Amino acid sequence: MSLPDPHRSRVVLIGASRYSDPALPDLPVVARTVTDLAALFTEPRYRLVPESHCTVLLDDGDLRTVGDRLRAAVAGAEDLLLVHYAGHGLVAGRRHTLYLALPDSRWEAPEFNSLEYDKLRDAVLDSPARTKVVVLDCCFSGRAVGDPLSGGGGRIDRLEVAGTYVLTSAQRDQVALVLPGEEHTAFSGRLIRMLREGVAGGPELLTVDDLFRRLSAVMAAEGLPTPLNRGAGTAGSAVLGVNRAFGATAGPALRSRHAAAVERGRAGDWTGAAALLRDVVEEQTRILGAEHEDTLRGRQSHAHSIGGAGSPAEAAGLLRPLLADQLRLLGPDHPDTLRTRQFLAVNLGEAGHREEAVGLLRVLLADRGRVLGTDHPHTLRTLHLLARNLAFAGERAQSLVLLREVVTARERLLGPDHPHTLRAAADLTEVSRVREVQ
Repeated sequence: MSLPDPHRSRVVLIGASRYSDPALPDLPVVARTVTDLAALFTEPRYRLVPESHCTVLLDDGDLRTVGDRLRAAVAGAEDLLLVHYAGHGLVAGRRHTLYLALPDSRWEAPEFNSLEYDKLRDAVLDSPARTKVVVLDCCFSGRAVGDPLSGGGGRIDRLEVAGTYVLTSAQRDQVALVLPGEEHTAFSGRLIRMLREGVAGGPELLTVDDLFRRLSAVMAAEGLPTPLNRGAGTAGSAVLGVNRAFGATAGPALRSRHAAAVERGRAGDWTGAAALLRDVVEEQTRILGAEHEDTLRGRQSHAHSIGGAGSPAEAAGLLRPLLADQLRLLGPDHPDTLRTRQFLAVNLGEAGHREEAVGLLRVLLADRGRVLGTDHPHTLRTLHLLARNLAFAGERAQSLVLLREVVTARERLLGPDHPHTLRAAADLTEVSRVREVQ
């Protein structure tokens, strides 16, 4: 299951908020409803389609224009076609046909100035789209689903074609509601809330069936008209959005997997850690977003593990763009940004770029001293790394000065037998021996 191809999908939003017939009260919330749905479906991070593939027909009273633009949009859909109407639903004629009101519709005679549902249906069925979804938010919208069956269900007599799905805001003879104080129609407003906030405990991707079940439960609990639905073929599994609440559940699990992978690397299996972290980062990017702090931290650990596995040049290539993102999103003094700067310097040094590593570490040492203090373990770690890279770069005299400083500080702060103190002392002995030989 995946999101529809945005470049091969189309969304058509039709709404009427103003009416010339005094018998049809204006519906100001429809304008907000249509506008907010358009923003949701085209939002860059979660978009169903790009803006150019979202046709908005709001308060367009010319039936021919509505028909032409509707047909042009549905003809361009190859993967998903979603058509949503919000406004007054009217019934007329001997067959009690359902009409979708436009600004110039007449309550008494909608046949000649309203969008007949059957014509909308025909336009949808003519579309080459693999999956076609029609959502009707209006009074009497249940008539589009056919006669009620026993038990309160419904069946589609008028859209029973493989790959089609119809969702209505009300039963056959029910009115749709606009509640005082709400910004949207009752039905579409709850749909917007689910798309905007997500469904707690729901799946990662929300299908039209998922949304119908949740809408039915919510509206029944609030005493509102209950929606109807029916799909043919696999249309019910059509994805209409990412569940934005899924990250609240997935985030902790991904952090746990991240921590386990890091521990695997520290235990010596850097290659295995890198493979695990690559998968974690892919899921973090998809679920939490590329700019989430957890995703940035996952990228950092992944790059570090690649360096640990013996590919420092590749690690440095991953750390450079990460650092640019962290500087932009977190700022230069954020602990994660400072850590990435150190990882980058380490891997550049291991890849043979000692002079560049030394330059990065000198600046980082000053920044960590300013932010954390000169006696902080991270500052001393940077000082130790700078001394080591200076030694590898041939600057052994300066390296000895810094290593003595590290050893003295760690003996004072950690004690002479601490592993970090012993490591610095060993490096001091080695650099001293090499210099004496020379």
